[in-house]
Amino acid sequence: MDAIRTLTSTAAPLPLPNIDTDQIIPKQFLKRIERTGYGDFLFYDWRRIQDGPNAGQPNPEFVLNKPEHKGAKILIAEKNFGCGSSREHAAWAIQQFGFSAVIAPSFADIFFSNAGKNGIILVRLTDEQVQTLLSRSTANPNHTITIDLEQQTVKDDQGLHAHFDIDPFRKYCLLNGLDDIGLTLRHADALDSYEQKHDAAFWLAPKSDALVTATPETR
Repeated sequence: MDAIRTLTSTAAPLPLPNIDTDQIIPKQFLKRIERTGYGDFLFYDWRRIQDGPNAGQPNPEFVLNKPEHKGAKILIAEKNFGCGSSREHAAWAIQQFGFSAVIAPSFADIFFSNAGKNGIILVRLTDEQVQTLLSRSTANPNHTITIDLEQQTVKDDQGLHAHFDIDPFRKYCLLNGLDDIGLTLRHADALDSYEQKHDAAFWLAPKSDALVTATPETR
């Protein structure tokens, strides 16, 4: 997991509330056994025309298909982003598509946890601040936003300056690029030492004659 301190990027505006995980990554893609390649399936149904002779083709009206928003590392949405069923695949799809941060007024709890564990900064701002960023990024695809995780601030190129709250532990993990595995590996030396002592005490040490010759009834 890559460490993040500051992020400056254009943003993809998605002015919808209650975007659920089944829209972020539809259920048919949850059967895959890999943990990579989910970016292609992000908002799979919304990114494609659903009816008519062009069904299945990319929908040119959907924000992520518009060339002017290509390469944006920030996604902006409305309240309750990531609601619905629990699936870590939603965070994988967002991160693997190229987004490093999502700005919204609120997030579903389980998605909030999954996103943080996968290196995504989730920024909670007020409804008014989010609507300002949405309108500015919609009007100008070159609208630039800077998220400073250390200072917990969001600024844009038109003068907006906002503070956001984040759990100190999640902030520490994001700043240092630590997922759950990375957190465990910080203690690799202590774990190795414990395993060596455990093996010597319970597996490699000679067994007593009494234990070796004991019958099942006498053990």
